[in-house]
Amino acid sequence: MVCHAADQTSIASQYGPTANQIIDAALHDDAGYARLVTLCDRIGNRLSGSENLLRAVKWSAEEMKKAGLTHVVTPPVMVPHWVRGKESGAIVSPVERPLHFLGLGMSVSTPPEGITADAVVVSDFAELAILGKKVAGKIVVFNAPYEGYGRTVTYRVGGASQAAKQGAIGVLVRSITPLALQLPHTGTLQYAPDAPQIPAAAISIEDALLLKRLQDSGATPRVHMEMQAHMEPDQEAANVIGEIPGSEHPEEIVVMGGHLDSWDVGQGAQDDGSGIMATLEAAALIQKLGLKPKRTIRVVFWVNEENGGRGGEAYLKWAGETAKNHVAAIEMDEGAERPLGFGYGWSYGPRRVNAYGTEVKRTVEQQRSFAICQEIGQLLAPIQATQVNQGGGGADIAPIVSQGVAALSPTTTAEHYFDWHHTQADTVDKVNPAEFKKNTALLAVLAYILADMPEHLAGR
Repeated sequence: MVCHAADQTSIASQYGPTANQIIDAALHDDAGYARLVTLCDRIGNRLSGSENLLRAVKWSAEEMKKAGLTHVVTPPVMVPHWVRGKESGAIVSPVERPLHFLGLGMSVSTPPEGITADAVVVSDFAELAILGKKVAGKIVVFNAPYEGYGRTVTYRVGGASQAAKQGAIGVLVRSITPLALQLPHTGTLQYAPDAPQIPAAAISIEDALLLKRLQDSGATPRVHMEMQAHMEPDQEAANVIGEIPGSEHPEEIVVMGGHLDSWDVGQGAQDDGSGIMATLEAAALIQKLGLKPKRTIRVVFWVNEENGGRGGEAYLKWAGETAKNHVAAIEMDEGAERPLGFGYGWSYGPRRVNAYGTEVKRTVEQQRSFAICQEIGQLLAPIQATQVNQGGGGADIAPIVSQGVAALSPTTTAEHYFDWHHTQADTVDKVNPAEFKKNTALLAVLAYILADMPEHLAGR
């Protein structure tokens, strides 16, 4: 994406008054949060393949129309249909105690009678490799301390296959969270094609530490797992799309959104109900204020982010030749806690080495685009969200971003996001209305300016 010639008028002087108008309107707006409450309390969690997701698709399309968006469509997307079924886990010796147990998404089932086996607790993949075939016929417990989501989630995603390669018959994963509240966290796993598929579940931090203490005491903990999890045929769902048409360049598109689906526990409030409702209300506020951006602002609720990513892939196919007309893609998918600013993707530097050891430098266009983002960030001072980071994006916009589109995403404190993430506790009461409004303000200012300013941001 090539930048147009720079306009001599600064972003601050050109858009300062409008940004203040948007922020003031957002901070006094209750409609977005009211929609979030309705989504969470009246529809609830929205796992791909579920009836709740289909209800949410229909409801969302109607809400986009009510918000004044046009060209509202629901292009079909075939999504996987994983069913949890009944499940339970317990320590059977040297003590008898139920486990706080939650099957991992896409896991296979146990036999109907379950599996009972000795548990082997390991702290990482290196320890598993040292044990090797000594874990054959056993249940491996990954007791990895939380070192940030991106680093620790590898045990949830790939732990089952790594253990299965050594002959394990089941896996328990310490929940990927910094907070111990006897609360298991689900999430998807990925089976490797060269390993047997074995049942896998999350357990609470406390349960993982108990199993470790039992092992360290010289005992051999023995565990029972029962899971009815299974796959059913793919089911048709849909992305939900609506627009504010551009006043001068309607063919050019700023797309923003989040994912409509969620896990089948809690209400999918922070992950990612808050994201989709904030993006919708951001567009609604632009409409309410009578602002007419030069480019089209498109709001998309993608489906199947949690366990497949098919919504983002389907969006790129649906866009077809118009994919090249996208000038920016914004994804909100880390909850609606207090906003700090936003990230701009593909803005490397000052020096970065890629996987091949080659230095990657920011282009002149990327440097100019990052400077523009910093100017936009300064307009968010009324909500104290002026930080602009190098790096932004998300799973749903990754396919369109791969076509050279600039990627952006809000940045929040994320102070508690991973306390609730993928749990029964992800309910609407965790979303602070004042913080939600600030996120809406950030999105509205960012989307409006990107859709109206003379330049395009540089993409990949």
